Amino acid sequence: MLKIYLARHGQDTDNIAGILNGRRDEPLTKKGTEQVHETADKIKETGISFDVVYSSPLQRAFETAKIISETTNSPAPEKEPLLIERDFGVMTGQNISDVEKLCAPNIIKAEVITYFLNPDGAETFPDLMVRGKLLLDKIKKEYQSGNILLVTHGDIGKMIYAQYYHLDWKQVLTQFHFGNCDLLLLSEDSPADESHIFKISQYNH
Repeated sequence: MLKIYLARHGQDTDNIAGILNGRRDEPLTKKGTEQVHETADKIKETGISFDVVYSSPLQRAFETAKIISETTNSPAPEKEPLLIERDFGVMTGQNISDVEKLCAPNIIKAEVITYFLNPDGAETFPDLMVRGKLLLDKIKKEYQSGNILLVTHGDIGKMIYAQYYHLDWKQVLTQFHFGNCDLLLLSEDSPADESHIFKISQYNH
């Protein structure tokens, strides 16, 4: 059976500053590195190792992937462009607290995050669903079984999950929070509502 584990990167400097990072390439904070080690240690304790590790090319994700790979004695991560975060367009670098002011009424308010839908230059969530399908089709074509780790970001990570379980993207945005270093399991024997493996204490969005 093919098991796809989906992890979000640790806290980075934009996260702690309340900045919408998108494809800004910022490093992990000290707290972010601690979060990654916490998740990596939990994975090791469960006895899970990975046959292959793919990461977004952005450094916050790739550093996360490297730590998890080393801790779990898994192969070194490979960069996969399809895992890169959503292009935030004109919202890149804006303050998180300004999303509603700048993007309403084209927003969806979840418990933790207010999502903007279609500002100028940004990928839409349907765009991300298409990218998620490309990624999953690529993985399923190459692997019929084994444990695959994907290290990615909040918005694209949720859409990969939505695409895997054939869920409505709007529903998934408000269904759960995909926090820093949270780990999801996508597999035939893991129902969508039981996919969270680990949740890490959060210090930001």
